[in-house]
Amino acid sequence: MLRPFSDFYFLISSALYVAAVAPAGPWDAFNYAPSSKTVFPVEVISSIGDVGGLLSFTVDAASENTSLELSFSESPLFISPHQSDDSCHYSLFMNGDGAQIIPLPTPSGKVTQTLAQQRGGFRYLTIVTTADDPVSISDVLVDITFMPHWNDLRAYSGYFIAEDPVFDDPKFLTKLWYSGAYTVQTNTIDPNQARSCTGTSGWDNSGNAGPVSGPVLVDGDMGISTHTQLVSTNDLLATRNSLIVMFSTQDPSTGSLQYSGPPINAQGSDTYISWSLIGAHNYFLYTGDLEFIRTIWTNYTYALGFLQSQVDATGLMNVPAAFAKDWGRDGEEGHNSAVNALLYRSLITAADLASWLGESSLSTAYLTNASSVKSAFNEILWDSSAAMFRDNENTSLHPQDGNSLAVLYNVTGNASQNAAISEGLTSFWTPIGPVSPELPDIITPFVGGFEVQAHFVAEQGERALDLLRQEWDYMLYTNISVQSTLLEGFTSNARYNVSDPAYTSHAHGWSTGPTSALTFFVLGLTLTGPQGSSWSVAPVLSGLQSAEGRFETSLGRFVIEALLGTVGTVRLPSSTNFMVDGENVSSASMSDGHPSFRLPGGVHTLIQPM
Repeated sequence: MLRPFSDFYFLISSALYVAAVAPAGPWDAFNYAPSSKTVFPVEVISSIGDVGGLLSFTVDAASENTSLELSFSESPLFISPHQSDDSCHYSLFMNGDGAQIIPLPTPSGKVTQTLAQQRGGFRYLTIVTTADDPVSISDVLVDITFMPHWNDLRAYSGYFIAEDPVFDDPKFLTKLWYSGAYTVQTNTIDPNQARSCTGTSGWDNSGNAGPVSGPVLVDGDMGISTHTQLVSTNDLLATRNSLIVMFSTQDPSTGSLQYSGPPINAQGSDTYISWSLIGAHNYFLYTGDLEFIRTIWTNYTYALGFLQSQVDATGLMNVPAAFAKDWGRDGEEGHNSAVNALLYRSLITAADLASWLGESSLSTAYLTNASSVKSAFNEILWDSSAAMFRDNENTSLHPQDGNSLAVLYNVTGNASQNAAISEGLTSFWTPIGPVSPELPDIITPFVGGFEVQAHFVAEQGERALDLLRQEWDYMLYTNISVQSTLLEGFTSNARYNVSDPAYTSHAHGWSTGPTSALTFFVLGLTLTGPQGSSWSVAPVLSGLQSAEGRFETSLGRFVIEALLGTVGTVRLPSSTNFMVDGENVSSASMSDGHPSFRLPGGVHTLIQPM
């Protein structure tokens, strides 16, 4: 727990672990998850926020040969009596999904959607009659189908609360943390309720998402969503199942992985292959499930070998056009900086997994290859005049993604390089977030989430929060969003997808980077060993007066809290004297100019005057 930074306190304690929800507190008021999975509209024109599932209602009176037309929308921009927003079919005229027709009267008087008809995400439902005769309906409700294995959507094991002394709404950071948590919940679905877009219009949410029996993640890249799961619900079952899908659909002839599983089965992305590999390591770090890693290890190393086969004489991956798909950006072919930063991280995390599996020679080989990639990355892509990395050696473009990932994943050479990149990234900023140079006119929260973390790594905490106040402020407070979950992306003029604005997702897991960033960097608590067998406390001061929160693993709860039998590193924000358990401490080893020391799990109180 972090108390006021004017006197910096935190408590490290231990307890016999019993899985439990977070304690009741003022943070509960910011939890966007509904208290029941049966949701009634708050008023005629709106629900509580973004929901999804099976709509039902009772037809109390209707004439023969009449019908109802149902249309759905996340944004109020696309409320229409005859068209839903586009969830399945990309359409220049924003009419791909259309509306659902309900013939009347019904035999029982009760109307309930089928699984195929259910709407994956909406805030606004419009019901109109298609004839002049009156129709009377009642009991309109939605049975939520996401998070199918959870009954209480609000039963988070983690929490976060902080007052923002700068922003107009002092509750902004807390609202943002919970918005990210709820977004990932909405992206967690039954594997037999996936989007299956057949035909030329309408929608079908009864597709099969792969060979698993439990929930899977959709619309949420594991490089972001898995961290959000840990700090909010500690429910990583969907990540595990999604990894099973990715590795079970591997191309047996090349080792490449899909970047979207069934029923879409999209292929051709080196970056998403890396995200699956990195996601496997994140899953292991947070769960300690080494047996799962053993089951996928052959496929995992085959996929990593596919990426390494693209490394040419320069020491960098040379991305072919056939595998250059990514988050939507342009120009990913060649010696792309983002791809190579992800390759470096994939190799580092693969080395750690190999070590845990007892394959020391393989671990050493991966580390050697990672070192070579890092050396070539800095030699070939660093632009000393701009103090940033280029997108590739043949361009003057300095990308948001490649530079953010280089800092986040330690592909840089030193702290001064991190600081320079952090400063350089601000040149892309607008009042509502950074416009990615690699995709002109587009603001992408996926990449923005990595930039937020990069600023924290560069020890620019106030800058990181300033970015949240720009980009995520717009998402949470604009009256054209759902104001409960987080947007896929938007344009620099505060609008949605240029070609089909109605297709933009308003609940996208890849936009939830701030949720884990607030826990990992503002609270400063991260796991360095499986399940939290080792941990680090290294808060980054960000101009806040106080912050409090917790998360848990299967070993126990971190409030900041650690278990007996564990050991961790504490890294304090400044080099002044401090007290540990009532004893003055005036010396400790230094880490980047900060006092750093080891503590065993147990109850400790640390005080550092600021």
